[in-house]
Amino acid sequence: MHNFVTIEGCEGVGKTYQTKLLRQYCEERGLNVVFTREPGGSDIAEQIRKIILDANNNEMDDMCEAFLYAASRIQHLKDIVKPALSQGKVVICDRYVDSSYVYQGLGRGLGLDKIVRLNEIAVGEYMPEFTVFLDLSPDNAFLRKGGADQNDRMEAVGYAFHRKVYEGYKRLIANDPDRFEVIDASGTKEQTQAKLREVLIRRGVLK
Repeated sequence: MHNFVTIEGCEGVGKTYQTKLLRQYCEERGLNVVFTREPGGSDIAEQIRKIILDANNNEMDDMCEAFLYAASRIQHLKDIVKPALSQGKVVICDRYVDSSYVYQGLGRGLGLDKIVRLNEIAVGEYMPEFTVFLDLSPDNAFLRKGGADQNDRMEAVGYAFHRKVYEGYKRLIANDPDRFEVIDASGTKEQTQAKLREVLIRRGVLK
């Protein structure tokens, strides 16, 4: 989908911080860009996010988790993404379908094909024009972050799970390299931000 860009990466890589810097950059230049996130982004979708990430919900079934992500995504598309794109705006989203592919399909072991089919129903034609992957292994990301947030159900799963997620991203990128822009996120925050802006400018999303 033209003008729809997603940003992906493992826990602790700095997606939220980089998106915040990018938002400031766009606001300072008066660029017509909508920033949003998944799970969440709109009122109902954010309520679903709370259920997914609540550390007290450790008994949640993996397939229930996958459907909750898809449900949040459907609502988010209706409330935020589709209206913005129809108005000719650029939409930059912190996480999207690739997170479901690797977290539930590969990390949880539900099967990539099954999660792809589920999300084909959820998103239809609304696939990103391209996806930026902030590349940093979970071991290094958590080391830099100071460990996993134990109040976040997804962060607290364990390192073995997050390594599967990282390997899953690498698999997606290898299978569809034209859709991904890979950025080395091992440097400083400023260096990563400069690389992110360069990609978006080169791709014609930003000026």
